[in-house]
Amino acid sequence: MSRLRIWIKNYLLTGLIVLVPVSITIYIIQALIGVMDEFLSVIPRRYHPDTLLGFHLPGLGLVLLILITFIAGVLTHNYAGKKMVALWEALVRRIPVVRNIYQALKQFTEAIFLNSGGHFKQVVLLEFPRKGVFSVGFSAGPAGGELEQRAGEPIWHIFIPCTPNPTTGYYVLAPEKDLLFLRMSVEEAFKLIISGGLIAPGADSPPPFRSALRPPSI
Repeated sequence: MSRLRIWIKNYLLTGLIVLVPVSITIYIIQALIGVMDEFLSVIPRRYHPDTLLGFHLPGLGLVLLILITFIAGVLTHNYAGKKMVALWEALVRRIPVVRNIYQALKQFTEAIFLNSGGHFKQVVLLEFPRKGVFSVGFSAGPAGGELEQRAGEPIWHIFIPCTPNPTTGYYVLAPEKDLLFLRMSVEEAFKLIISGGLIAPGADSPPPFRSALRPPSI
């Protein structure tokens, strides 16, 4: 009976490891589709896709949002669109609190989506927050300029994210000699940080229980 209980427990744990992330992923996707479908509420009922099709087709809101985003991108690339964006940003800059929020969100969006040199390209290991304790960070490149002149040695911009929310963290300027440049990719490092060390570099899922891989036979 003891071996039977171990066998059942191992298979239950293996099933949880598989089903929990799948279920949460499906739930989030369904929630996002539902939120996107709310965008269709701005369309008059007479021209609503549900009225024209005769049935509800999930995901049309997402399609509409992608279409609007694409059109906004096209318009922004021409002269009139750029002028409108410039006027909008000039207006926002006159509002004390809103301008700070807008600029922060814009810079964060550009850092995430634009293929620019400001992206984190290199994963580093450095002693932080004290000697003998290592943290994984992302390098944004050498500081240069006045910062490096004042430091008297090559220093680098380093962002050290927090676990499990890597969008927050610490910005430090670290001497180049104190940095260990790692071979793991940025994506692998994000997995490592978000999981709190459960997902090792190169792994697509948390390390399963060894007994769950080879359950004892009965």
